[in-house]
Amino acid sequence: MARRQDSPQKAAMREMMRDMMSVLLEGALDEELDEELGYSKYDYRNKETDNSRNGHSSKTIHTSYGDMDVAIPRDRNGEYESQLIKKYQNTVTQDMEEKILSMYAKGM
Repeated sequence: MARRQDSPQKAAMREMMRDMMSVLLEGALDEELDEELGYSKYDYRNKETDNSRNGHSSKTIHTSYGDMDVAIPRDRNGEYESQLIKKYQNTVTQDMEEKILSMYAKGM
């Protein structure tokens, strides 16, 4: 059975929602790493650990708005494990999507 084609407006809205979710998830993941390391990205002078940032790895997450690529931050020692998106998780639940969108609406 063929899937019904979305209107151009609906397709644009899906893409915008997917992009918003991607930006929010990446921001939250960066904040998680800041908390884990104990210093912010540009405050390395106040660093009290020998661990530091080591770039990002790409992960494809499946959502109701379509697939999206998310940059997951890494640390040098390999100790950081995200609580928001677990290691082998590749889908975002409807409940999590609603929370992300409500955070975006509140301006967080």
